[in-house]
Amino acid sequence: MSDVAEILGCQYPVIQGAMGVISNPEMVAAVSEAGGFGLLATAFATDIHFVSSQIKATKKLTDKPFGANLHAMNPLTPKFAKVMAEEGLPAVTLSGGSPKQIIPILHEHNMKAIVVVPSVEVARKAVNAGADVIIAEGSESGGMQGFNGASTLVLVPAVVDAVEVPVVAAGGIADSRGYKAAFALGAKGVQVGTRFIASKECIAHSNYKKIILETEDTGTRLVNLGRFQVRALKTPLVDRLIAGEPMPEMALSYNSLEDSWVRGNLDVGTLPAGQASSLISKIRSVREIIEEMVKP
Repeated sequence: MSDVAEILGCQYPVIQGAMGVISNPEMVAAVSEAGGFGLLATAFATDIHFVSSQIKATKKLTDKPFGANLHAMNPLTPKFAKVMAEEGLPAVTLSGGSPKQIIPILHEHNMKAIVVVPSVEVARKAVNAGADVIIAEGSESGGMQGFNGASTLVLVPAVVDAVEVPVVAAGGIADSRGYKAAFALGAKGVQVGTRFIASKECIAHSNYKKIILETEDTGTRLVNLGRFQVRALKTPLVDRLIAGEPMPEMALSYNSLEDSWVRGNLDVGTLPAGQASSLISKIRSVREIIEEMVKP
């Protein structure tokens, strides 16, 4: 068994990516039931009771280990961490800023801190702050990222060489080829996001999934949102944003994201997805995705 799987208490070292408002309990539980490590997401959450209810709903669907993502930009993150500890989650991923204030809270409650990083420098800082596992996320990945990231093929071995804790590879991984490549680079596991959006259990709207299935290798774009950028599927809205049109008001609010990601309104917000979209041609169950990925 891999170091990462041992740390998380799961069968396979496959961590589901934090997928905003579409990390529904049914999908998270399905990932864990299939042997991976499912993750609820809290980046856009504004209510402690909502986070608690999502954890409880997932527990009703699986008795296997699962975790959650904490986003440093969310001011409620310290309170979310305490709720997760009270609910007995074994580990969380940390992204979107410095984990220094959160890791002590997690360790105080015997939880593992898995920190997502875009560079060797940030990986070293995370380990110095107490990270138990590092996720090295390459620039192929979907969703929020910085402005000077390296590709997964370069970033993962560089981080492996730089830190002593287990490293998980993220970005561009959608099938068994990417899974095996990650281990060849020195990783001890993978984090997968876009592939799980195109799953039967994910509540993403069929419009969202359809674009993923139809996307070619150049079918994503980086959209500058000021403090960060987002890799998203190429849609008319994304084309207009890149051309200089301002982001629609409240486009990053929970309600707007739900409207676009869950209800399929393509004019309301961007649809985050990685370059791995071009490798996805069929909607499959979470179990089928994981079993294909880890096959010998």
